[in-house]
Amino acid sequence: AGNDVQIGPESPLFSRARGQVAFTETGFSLQGIKASWLGGEVQLDGGTPRAPARGEPEAEPWLLFRAQGTASALGLQQASELGLVAQLARYASGAAAYSATLALRRGVPELSVQSTLQGMALNWPAPLNKPADSALPLRFETTLLTAALPGAEDRLRDQISLELGNLVSVNYMRDISSAVPRVLRGSIGVGLAAGESAPLPQAGVAANLRLGEVNVDAWQAILTALSSAIDNAAIKADLAGATGQFDASNIASSARAPVAQAYLPTVLAVRAAELQLDGHRLQNVVAGASRDGLTWRANVDARELSGYAEYRQSSPGNPGRVYARLARLAIEPSAASGIEAILDKQPVSIPALDIVVEDLDLRGKKLGRVEVEAVNRSAGADRGASPHETAREWRLNKFNVIVPEARFSAVGTWAATVAKAAGASAPLAEALAARSMVMNYRLDIADTGQLLARFGMKDVVRGGRGSLDGQVSWAGSPLALDYPSLGGQFHLGIEEGQFLKADPGLAKLLSVLSLQSLPRRLSLDFRDLFSEGFSFDFVRGDVRIDRGIAYTNNLQMKGLNAAALMEGQSDIARGTQSIKVVVVPEINAGTASLVASVINPVVGLTTFLTQMILRRPLIEAATQEFLVQGSWDDPRIVRIDRRQQSPGRPVDDGSGQPAADTPKENPP
Repeated sequence: AGNDVQIGPESPLFSRARGQVAFTETGFSLQGIKASWLGGEVQLDGGTPRAPARGEPEAEPWLLFRAQGTASALGLQQASELGLVAQLARYASGAAAYSATLALRRGVPELSVQSTLQGMALNWPAPLNKPADSALPLRFETTLLTAALPGAEDRLRDQISLELGNLVSVNYMRDISSAVPRVLRGSIGVGLAAGESAPLPQAGVAANLRLGEVNVDAWQAILTALSSAIDNAAIKADLAGATGQFDASNIASSARAPVAQAYLPTVLAVRAAELQLDGHRLQNVVAGASRDGLTWRANVDARELSGYAEYRQSSPGNPGRVYARLARLAIEPSAASGIEAILDKQPVSIPALDIVVEDLDLRGKKLGRVEVEAVNRSAGADRGASPHETAREWRLNKFNVIVPEARFSAVGTWAATVAKAAGASAPLAEALAARSMVMNYRLDIADTGQLLARFGMKDVVRGGRGSLDGQVSWAGSPLALDYPSLGGQFHLGIEEGQFLKADPGLAKLLSVLSLQSLPRRLSLDFRDLFSEGFSFDFVRGDVRIDRGIAYTNNLQMKGLNAAALMEGQSDIARGTQSIKVVVVPEINAGTASLVASVINPVVGLTTFLTQMILRRPLIEAATQEFLVQGSWDDPRIVRIDRRQQSPGRPVDDGSGQPAADTPKENPP
């Protein structure tokens, strides 16, 4: 009485055991055994009903125990020998009554457990969460199957059954003739309505899930723990079967393939009102999927997306791959920001991407057809860089956005360092830890006005075709420009368009450029200026961007009666500018040819004017200069008196302030 008892090396310890054990020449029996077990009290009865005769089939078990008691979540957690049960108990609290039977038939244990789970709270994600005072009937059974498989009469099989109320029904048929059981077929049903079922398929594992709101991310921790428990149990059984004993140190070095994969569905049907996966929420989901080894294939229809996808899970030496051909995809702002977390976590490997979306909606903007090919790699590893210098890098081999008005093509990288350099200063360490996007791109435009309208800037420009190409970089997500860190350069070339009436601020700025009635402009009368807008033959030039500030010294716009030449800077983040605008009238064909010349960005606007245009007195007399400053919404435009300037003297010194000469305010 009061002794600790352990039935086998893999069974939890009974403490304070007391009762009677009777022995005969053919067996033994337990009578009223009471003990502390699994955090509660248990009463045991049973023994050996009879010993089978030599050669007699074991139709009935020769060893049978019955137990009734109470188990606590803490007691189950501490019983690591229970494997799966101990892992599941980590997400529970409280205690519940149970009854169980354990039989031994042909050397195979058969277990049956029943409980209402009342008194135990389940802190699992929906739909399997419940408070302690509610009931959720549990039934778990393992049964030896007597009928042999055709052609495999000597192989033992069992069936595992699990039911949780009307919510969950799980069945597996296994081959247990070796140390590690092998799943032959199985079925999983969750949340099925009356009349629905999840029958055992002829092969593989079929799952039929009907859910309300389900958080796949929250379930991931539990599924990972279950998979680990199954795999460790298989390794232990395999090693013990091979050596006759088990050494825990061998688990990590075992090369056995994961066994838990066999318990996962090979065919999956899902219906969910809301599904959360990798931080993204999908509404009204209907999906059918199949699995072949580590590769999933699925057809999915939801409010946010529709189409076909393949996902190859990562494995040692294989980073995995996502392949998708979607008819539509909508990415909300919350989902777009979630992408930034991918490299924040510094994963060892991220699946490669091969994705085509026919209709992409990004943050409410219709982007049309999008094509993405990307791989994840260690930047610097191929150069022999040390670990603290090595960065994770998304390499965009293809990033195309195609709409009727334009085509955007780009390649680039999105990188983040794995670790900060040892001994680096705080600013440098912060820079090393930051993510950065670098992109080489080209935008071919068929209709500038329609393209701007697509992005919410309607009736700003009519027509206009051309291109914009260059390189741009910034810190942060590919889906969110960070203006303070923005850098790069691009060349702009647009032909045959017209600026239209827009908001008052833009109209005031463009009034300088819309020179359709030159005599009025020479007298600084702009009152009738914006009635039709400024038609242009071309807009072209080069722009350099440094820390969110755009600089140009050769931007040109050529119209019917005049041309506007510009140099200066604009703060993209703050929406301000300091730009010098030179208006050159088209007096004759010679003027037109000069204006049509390409201004070398190395030379700049001021030198170009001095050397080529202003040497001609008639042109110089009619040329006017303006300074545009202030915000984009309400720019301040002043005229500069050229007679007060010396030849070649720039108006804007880059400080954002007017030059020393006194400009005259442009009258309204």
